[in-house]
Amino acid sequence: MTRPKLLVGQPLLAPLLPVLRADYDVIAMWEHPEPASLTDVDAIVWAGEFPLDRALIDAMPKLRLIACFTVGYDGVDLNLARARGIAVAHAGAANADDVADHAIGLMIAHRRWIVGGDRHLRAGQWTMEAKTRTRSLGGARLGIVGMGAIGIAVAERAQAMKMEVSWWGPRAKPGLGWPRLDSLMTLAEQSDIVIVACRADESNRGMIDTRIMDAIGPDGLLINVARGQLVQESGLIDALTSGRLGGAALDVFDPEPTDPARWKDVPNIVLTPHTGGATHEAVGRMLDTLRANLAAHFAGTPLPARVA
Repeated sequence: MTRPKLLVGQPLLAPLLPVLRADYDVIAMWEHPEPASLTDVDAIVWAGEFPLDRALIDAMPKLRLIACFTVGYDGVDLNLARARGIAVAHAGAANADDVADHAIGLMIAHRRWIVGGDRHLRAGQWTMEAKTRTRSLGGARLGIVGMGAIGIAVAERAQAMKMEVSWWGPRAKPGLGWPRLDSLMTLAEQSDIVIVACRADESNRGMIDTRIMDAIGPDGLLINVARGQLVQESGLIDALTSGRLGGAALDVFDPEPTDPARWKDVPNIVLTPHTGGATHEAVGRMLDTLRANLAAHFAGTPLPARVA
């Protein structure tokens, strides 16, 4: 019996190959397969943050499923997929709790000066005369941009920390227990800390611009655990350097990997290399969801985590 043929898109997905080859004929794109070998591909396994070129889709006339291993799928043209009759699936909420934990960790690390304090001590600068005060989290106003699975998980954690939580997103969600403000600008103006946790696409590229940063203000903190393209990085660097924005903590960048020289002299910032959702447990859940999406597709049953 002929087995379905899969194309796996990025080298970072190489650890999936032994698992997938137990059930499918698998082609690794980074091994530069002959174009003719793609004509019988039934499904592509993709890291959703990378753009999926139309030319590659054109080379696979039998393609019927784009299975994103990741939670994000912003690199996939959903309109094109729908027009071609290609289903799109992702990892659902597999890493939402871990990303939320990371966002809270970045918030604590910056506001309580944990990273800066570590460097201060190691440099021999801790003296009785150099005692530093930080800011409490209890009672702080937290604004969340995007209230999907990650935003909700952040809000639940922040509420337990006795923070005042509000949010903004393009669509109302009446069932939530936290107030939705009328605009992103209002959220920025009324928050001490803003966490960006929304889905990215071309319609919201650069939504966190200098106007929003100025509204957060010289005592405020901006955190991004969503996608780097949502924040205007050059404007962010200028706002931090000039003191118009009090601080920032980033786990995502545009592009990635980011150039470390870009951040060398930028003050009041904590950086992590897109590790928010990269836990052993989350990756295990993502693999389970990928396998379930593939199995359902080839069995002709509903996809567990379909997006289009």
